Amino acid sequence: MNLTLRHGLQTVLLLALVALAPARASEYVPPAGDWAHKAPAELGFDPQALSAAVTYAQDKAVVTPGDMHQVLLDAYVAREPNYRVLGPTRDRVGSAGLVIRHGTIAAQWGDLERADMTFSAVKSYLSTLAGIALTDGRIADVHDPVSRYLSDGHFSGEHNAAITWQHLLQQTSDWQGSLFDTPDWADRPEGTTPADWPKRPLSTPGTRFKYNDVRVNLLAYALLAVFKQPLPEVLQQRIMGPIGASTSWRWHGYRNSTVLIDGKPIESVSGGGHFGGGLFINTLDHARFGLLALRNGRWGGRQLLAEDWFKQATTASTANPEYGYLWWLNSGRKAIPAAPESAFWAAGFGGHYIYIDRTNDLVVVLRWVPDLAGVITRVLAALP
Repeated sequence: MNLTLRHGLQTVLLLALVALAPARASEYVPPAGDWAHKAPAELGFDPQALSAAVTYAQDKAVVTPGDMHQVLLDAYVAREPNYRVLGPTRDRVGSAGLVIRHGTIAAQWGDLERADMTFSAVKSYLSTLAGIALTDGRIADVHDPVSRYLSDGHFSGEHNAAITWQHLLQQTSDWQGSLFDTPDWADRPEGTTPADWPKRPLSTPGTRFKYNDVRVNLLAYALLAVFKQPLPEVLQQRIMGPIGASTSWRWHGYRNSTVLIDGKPIESVSGGGHFGGGLFINTLDHARFGLLALRNGRWGGRQLLAEDWFKQATTASTANPEYGYLWWLNSGRKAIPAAPESAFWAAGFGGHYIYIDRTNDLVVVLRWVPDLAGVITRVLAALP
């Protein structure tokens, strides 16, 4: 059967099953353009303790300097060769946040509708698109070498040909090459002197964790190649539209990241804001995505991707027990001792977090608040 036709039939079958799925009456989901609020006490919080947690978050916010283009230059020019801002930026103005329990807003602050840069928190959205590709059968198995799906030279050679989708998702690929005029080693370079940077020894894929935006951008490019459709369109059609997100979010690439897919020019989007670009999104939309993750991909009775995806995506990797498929984990309760070990979160530069806690049926979104552990510790202390 034609591969494109097969994928289409699989998607139709999945959507048909989703439509037949029974709603779970006990689970509130916010309708588009609205979100229910309840008094903290109705949701099991000590009101004064929760108020203190919010005040703490506001006090810990970092919103200066505001010029994010200059902030990036100041952060990376001195330590990364040929560093430049390749994608758009947006100034930071003020912090914002949400505390949601049982799907309902218990506390909020700041401008919840301002679409801010979100930096590496977008990686968890990218992970979810990989889950959709698996659900649709566009990727047969995360353990498949990516070279089976792309034959454009990015995964050629003995080392790169062994890299699997799981390696890219866990940031353990140690992929070697250049993407959008940036070599892999130039992102957070390693070595005693600049002469050492491009000469580092390679690690067997899957054996070493290395946080690297060039390689995450490679994952975004590889997913674009299998979807053959701009990733923001896939995200809108399969996730953001169904969960009632606003239309204010934008997912950007770089000025040099347009590629040809079957002869059609398409922008390959960024998996973070390290070089600018990435996902610009408001706090309420982040919270909807967090609620979807909290409920294992289910929204109002609709299963938007395979039910076991988030379990798979939040399983600790061997190379880094505190990391799954582009989600941070609370393994061993190291990062947040007060939180359950099963908690996980999306995280981005500058203090952008989507914290998900199934034990307490809790989603917390922070914008420009770097101290996640301090805030979550105080929010949890407000529960009995």
